[in-house]
Amino acid sequence: MNSGNGDVVHHPSDNGNQKNVFKIFVGYDTREDLAYEVCKRSILKRASIPVEVIPIKQSDLRSDGLYWRERGATESTEFSFSRFLTPYLANYQGWAMFVDCDVLYTADIKELTELIDDRYALMCVQHDYTPKESSKMDGAAQTVYPRKNWSSMVLYNCGHPKNKILTPELVNTQTGAFLHRFTWLEDNEIGSLPFIWNFLVGHNEVDENDPSTQPKAIHYTTGGPWFETCKNCEFADLWLTEMEAYYKETNQV
Repeated sequence: MNSGNGDVVHHPSDNGNQKNVFKIFVGYDTREDLAYEVCKRSILKRASIPVEVIPIKQSDLRSDGLYWRERGATESTEFSFSRFLTPYLANYQGWAMFVDCDVLYTADIKELTELIDDRYALMCVQHDYTPKESSKMDGAAQTVYPRKNWSSMVLYNCGHPKNKILTPELVNTQTGAFLHRFTWLEDNEIGSLPFIWNFLVGHNEVDENDPSTQPKAIHYTTGGPWFETCKNCEFADLWLTEMEAYYKETNQV
């Protein structure tokens, strides 16, 4: 399976070797195209290792016959379930990442890859998160369930035997509870990452006296500055600065 048309940034030490490229699959929603573009730029501009950023677009998956399930009432994004195709899209090889599009990276993705531990089937920030809001920024219903937001940024050990279960057939038929709670895995097969790699705006907090709490991946999970109602949210200035840089580079100023 071809993983799609991604944007690749190479470095001299790589010599164009595709085998060494770290694949990053980003959830794409047609309502949040700008969020995707800014997320992509924030990754590529800071990466000191070869990476490929690949959007998971539901329309493409449907046309390729990889996604056919009907959208449920609790699906707040177009990638609510398609995110779990990441190991399949990576040909069940090596490590790859999935991340929601409403994330801004402030650090080199190399730092995250250095935390990879082959003992695990996947690794994520293990949030204990219960949202205060009943709805999201665009009016979508806010749902509460165990391990909420764990699946919003995941490092997948794509070649791990347990992850071979994540076929298009399973992703199209299994429940949200089964998938978002990583029910196909034992607890000890799920590795933990520092919260700064999936820093939930409005939930996680920065301690000014503790540099280790500074976010390296800012997740605007309840709404980012690309929505009018969230123009003044925490860390909005960082996202807007990145957006302006994106516009200048693409001559959209």
